[in-house]
Amino acid sequence: MSVVTAPLIARSVPLPTGARLQYVEHGSTRGVPVVFLHGVTDSWGSFEGQLSRLPDSVHAFALSQRGHGDSSRPASGYRMDDLAADVEAFMDALGVRSAVIVGHSMGSIVAQQFAIDHPERVLGLALMGAAPGMRRNQAAWELWNSNVATLTDPIDPAFVTGFQQSTLARPVPDGLLEAVVLESLKVPARVWRAAFAAFLELDLVPELRRIDAPALVAWGDRDAICLRDDQQALVDGIAGSRLIVYPGGGHAFHWEEPAVFAADLVAFVHSIPSQS
Repeated sequence: MSVVTAPLIARSVPLPTGARLQYVEHGSTRGVPVVFLHGVTDSWGSFEGQLSRLPDSVHAFALSQRGHGDSSRPASGYRMDDLAADVEAFMDALGVRSAVIVGHSMGSIVAQQFAIDHPERVLGLALMGAAPGMRRNQAAWELWNSNVATLTDPIDPAFVTGFQQSTLARPVPDGLLEAVVLESLKVPARVWRAAFAAFLELDLVPELRRIDAPALVAWGDRDAICLRDDQQALVDGIAGSRLIVYPGGGHAFHWEEPAVFAADLVAFVHSIPSQS
């Protein structure tokens, strides 16, 4: 994912939760803190197309969640509340009091869980290709039943390529799909199974009313994984949220049109009243 014009330096931080997370940082320390959470089997690189387009007024942190990318791979701790606890510990370690939390797919569920568990740490939420859990998600259950439940190492690159292609509805920049597949192949089968099992059991709809931060729900209308009903559940459940639709966009619309989503995200971040 080589669209970044300025080099990003990957660092790692050990957390008291037992994970060591790799992350990159971009923008001025005086900017609004924004924490990016990727989808299942992705990494911080999922957001390179946005990071390269953010102004200094956004102080961005993109991290690889436990088990993903080049972060550590503990034997356990892959429930959504475990991943949300990592986010809290990460923010503590980096001295971030509160932030806008941006989550894609699985990362959107972690973001919701974090906002429910730690409302005082959330300035706003941007939920991309999102759902309030996957308990009722047919596509995720089909993938679990057909492949993920019995997945073993080494994972077949053809399976991973098909999985990542299913998130797209339009062409992406040259080399991006290949880079995404390589990141997914870093994830051991046990982490695939644990992460899927965790979000497949979850339904956060009854808890959404506890989220009181401004929320942007962003969705591509050709998303084959998270459907229109999922977006409506989020908008209905989170007071003051709004939906933005990308016509022709897939589940990973931010890979298809990185500049468009980056501009919409910056506008959302700048619309949030200052908490300082």
